[in-house]
Amino acid sequence: MRLTLAAVLAVATLPAAAQSLQSRLDSLADTLEPKVIEWRRDIHSNPELGNRETRTAALVAEHLKALGYDVRTGVAVTGVVGVLRGGKPGPVVALRADMDALPVTEEVDLPFASKVRTTYGGKETGVMHACGHDTHVAMLMGAAEALAAVRDQLPGTVKVIFQPAEEGPPPGEKGGAALMLEEGVFQDPKPEAIFGLHIGSMIHVGQIGYRSGPAMAAADVLRITVKGRQTHGASPWNGVDPIVVASQIVLGLQTIVSRQVNISREPAVVTIGGIDGGIRFNIIPDKVTMVGTIRTFDEALRDDIHHRIKLTAESIAAASGATAEVVIDKPYAVTINDPALTERMLPTLKRVAGDSNVVLRDRVMGAEDFSFFAQQVPGLFVFLGGTPVGQEIDKTPSNHSPKFSIDESALKLGVRALLNLTVDYMASESR
Repeated sequence: MRLTLAAVLAVATLPAAAQSLQSRLDSLADTLEPKVIEWRRDIHSNPELGNRETRTAALVAEHLKALGYDVRTGVAVTGVVGVLRGGKPGPVVALRADMDALPVTEEVDLPFASKVRTTYGGKETGVMHACGHDTHVAMLMGAAEALAAVRDQLPGTVKVIFQPAEEGPPPGEKGGAALMLEEGVFQDPKPEAIFGLHIGSMIHVGQIGYRSGPAMAAADVLRITVKGRQTHGASPWNGVDPIVVASQIVLGLQTIVSRQVNISREPAVVTIGGIDGGIRFNIIPDKVTMVGTIRTFDEALRDDIHHRIKLTAESIAAASGATAEVVIDKPYAVTINDPALTERMLPTLKRVAGDSNVVLRDRVMGAEDFSFFAQQVPGLFVFLGGTPVGQEIDKTPSNHSPKFSIDESALKLGVRALLNLTVDYMASESR
């Protein structure tokens, strides 16, 4: 790996003790790589859905306790939090990894592929780490071990957060980052900054993607219930057809982003992902339900689109003699990378990965509940490349696909990134 002059100068400005600590941590990341891969494979073979990560949490808690961390379990149902106080005074830095898998049946031919089955939403399905959370847990376990090995040299305190239900808790339950915060994850001690990463297929192994400011979208869940009046399919005039009304609403919603808001300022998406209504070919049903998602990066635009969706659905329904009930939940906020923290830590990322391997990413319409942590303290959330070098990105299965797979050689860079972000932040605060 070739260091640029800027990266060399960034290292040179750190105290000699900090430079020595970086070297030792990088060496530990090399040594720990086989363990990190082993943990990842074990977790991948035993995936657990949100708020059900009992085995994963037990594995993490046992590991942290053996390393001498102060450990708290059962946070937000299954979450684990570990605190490691360094040998020198300094800031508190938090590192976060998510633990939950998805209701996806794995189609990757691996010796450690998931065979787990469950019932989700009333349907039988496989369970798979189709979003890389298994790697996130393994990388943070590795980083936790490396930090424990240099505890006496650490100028500050590390708080490692293993979070459940990032993909969302089961219906009717609370969970995820918001519940962790509600249950005091940022108390005793409160971190001054938090770092997280997400592996993915959108960039190649060896690369780290970043973006200052709004980086990932707010994600809202949209539910619309259209109520008409049931009648025979041969005489639609005797009822009110909610299927036709729902179809008109779907088309009407598409004009909100394309025709009603100024998307040259901020991008947005309104998607209907499911429609359910009717059980027989010759019966017009009483009602139709629709579900969808809204993605935005700006709170004012978010509120405006919500208003327009409600107005559009209700007005179209009323014009046909039907009614439309619109319910919008807001489970994910915009993930905002603190601009000052991003600028401050960019030299660290470039030193770790190499200047040319740190790439500015477009905003991502996907969402992350890391966003709630970053609302409380300055946060930086980066993307770790997981696709083998030479493989075409646009032909690689994406996160959440049953064919999603990552190159495990990426994990060492993820561990090094977490370690160096931690100690560089501590060193710069402790001068």
